[in-house]
Amino acid sequence: MMVKNCPLWLKNSIFYEVYPQSFLDTNGDGIGDLPGVIEKLDYIQSLGCNAIWLNPCFVSPFGDAGYDVSDYRKVDPRFGSNRDLIRLFKEAHQRGMKVTLDLVAGHTSIEHPWFKASAKASTNRYTNWYVWTDSAWTESTSEMPLIRGFSDRNAAYLPNFFYFQPALNFGFQNPDPQKPWQLPTDHPDVLAVREEMKDIMRYWMDLGADGFRVDMAASLVKADPDRVGTIAFWQDVRAMFDQEYPECVLIAEWSFPRHALQAGFHMDFMIHFNTDAYTSLFRDEQKRDSFDTPGTEYGHSFFDREGLGDICRFLRHYVDHFEATREQGYISLPTGNHDLSRIRCHRSQAELKVIYAFLWSMPGIPYLYYGDEIGMSSVDGLSSKEGAFGRAASRTPMQWDEGRNAGFSTAKPEKLYLPLDPAKNRPSVAKQETSSQSLLSHVRALSTLRLAHPALGSDGGFKVIYGRKNRYPFVYLRYLDDEHLLVAVNPCAAPQRLKLPHCYTSIRVLKKAGVKVEKSTGAIELVMAGISYAIYEVVSPVNI
Repeated sequence: MMVKNCPLWLKNSIFYEVYPQSFLDTNGDGIGDLPGVIEKLDYIQSLGCNAIWLNPCFVSPFGDAGYDVSDYRKVDPRFGSNRDLIRLFKEAHQRGMKVTLDLVAGHTSIEHPWFKASAKASTNRYTNWYVWTDSAWTESTSEMPLIRGFSDRNAAYLPNFFYFQPALNFGFQNPDPQKPWQLPTDHPDVLAVREEMKDIMRYWMDLGADGFRVDMAASLVKADPDRVGTIAFWQDVRAMFDQEYPECVLIAEWSFPRHALQAGFHMDFMIHFNTDAYTSLFRDEQKRDSFDTPGTEYGHSFFDREGLGDICRFLRHYVDHFEATREQGYISLPTGNHDLSRIRCHRSQAELKVIYAFLWSMPGIPYLYYGDEIGMSSVDGLSSKEGAFGRAASRTPMQWDEGRNAGFSTAKPEKLYLPLDPAKNRPSVAKQETSSQSLLSHVRALSTLRLAHPALGSDGGFKVIYGRKNRYPFVYLRYLDDEHLLVAVNPCAAPQRLKLPHCYTSIRVLKKAGVKVEKSTGAIELVMAGISYAIYEVVSPVNI
C-alpha cells in the first residue's frame, strides 16, 4: 500500500534540519545566517539529503529562539532578508532539493502588531484574534493558565507556551455557554484568523517554499480534547494545498500520527511526547543530562549498550500507528531536533552507526539534525539562550573544521550565538571527510543504500521478524514489489545469536558491521557481535 495524494518528491526524501543561528555565520556577527545555509547546500546534498527543514527565520524578539513571531512575512535581519530566503529556494531547486519552513501557527509574540492591537481597551479588528477572557480577574485553571494585568484591556489572555506567546484564537470546540468570550470555531473573527494563517502559507509558497513543518500543530482549537476541531482546520488547509499547491507538503509536530495524518498532514514526527515510543528507543537512559526534570524516573533505552531496553515498548505504539495510517502519510523517527539532547550523548561512534542503520532502514521519512552526521555532543552546563534553558545544550555551533571557532564564524568567541563544544576531541566535518570509517561516511553510505533500494524507502512494507520483550536483537523485513530486505540490529554490548525462519535460506549482504551468517541443517543463524547491525537482500524469497 502506498500513500495517496502525496507529492512524489516526498516519497524519496531525506531531510536535514538546519537551526540557522548555529549553522554558518557569513558576516562575522557570531550568528548563523541564510547565506551560510546557501553556501553549504552542496554539503547537505552530499549527505544524501534532498530536503531541508529550516527552523524559524521570521522577525522575532527571540524570546523563544524565533518561535515567537512578530512578522510572518519578513525574514529577521539577523538571518538576512526575504531576498536571501528566495535565493535559498532557487539555489536548492537548481540542485533538485526542497526547502520547508517552520510555521508557528498557534501563537505569536506579544510584540506582534496583531497582539498589540488586541491588547487595547478599545474594540478593533484584532480584539478577538487572541484568546482573551472578559475580565482581568478571571482565575487561571490547570487547563487554562492565564496572564492577567498585561494591558489596560479588562481581560486576561491565554498563552500557548511561554507568557510572551499568546494563543491565536482558532475558537473553542466546546465553548462554555457561561463564558461568552469562548468563541465557537465558526465565529467570524476566528475564521479571519484561520484565513490569515492560510494566506501566510500562500505568501511563502508563492515565493518558492516547498511547504511547512508546523510547530505545536495540535495546539490550535481549545476545549478540544479529541482534536476534532483542530483536525477539521488542518483538513481545510490540506484541501487548499491539494488544490493550489499539490507539490508542497504539510509536516506536523504532533507526535500522534493517527490524528496528524487524519488531519491531512503528509507526515508526522513520532518523538518525545504523547507516547513513549521514541523515548524508549534512544532517550530513556538512567544517566542524567541537562534535559532531565528533577524527580524523573528513568527506564532503559533499547539502543543502549547495557541491553536492558525493551523493543516492545516502541513496537506497541509504532506498529499501531503505522498500520492505521499507511495510506494517509508518513511517520518520521528523527535523529533528534533542537528540543532534544543530542543522540550522541553517552554513546560511541559504533553505537551511533547501529542507530543510524535502524533509522535509515525504517519506513517513513528520515530526518537528520544538523551535526548529528558527525556525532556532535550536547554541551551541558550552558546558560539559557533565547528561552532554550536546557535545550541550549543541543543548539551549539556546527563544527566544520579545526580552525577558528570550528569554522562556524570569524567573530570573537564571546560573540558567538552559543559557546562551542570545548572538548579537545570534538568531531568536525573536515576530520571525518578524510575517513571512510567515519560516521559522516556511514551516513552517506546509508543514504545511498536507501535511495538505491525502494523496499527501504518510505512506501516499503514493514514486518517484525524478531522483536521480543526485554530481548535482543531486533530483526525486521522491508519489502516492496519483488524486493525483500532483512535488517538486524543489536545495540547491546552482549553478543546475540538468532536462527532465522526457513524462508530466509539465501541472503546477500548489502551493509553490515559485526555480523556473520552460519548455516546448519538448512537454516540460517545470525551471529551478532555486541553493537552490530546488518542489512541483507533476501534472494529468491519464498513464502515470506
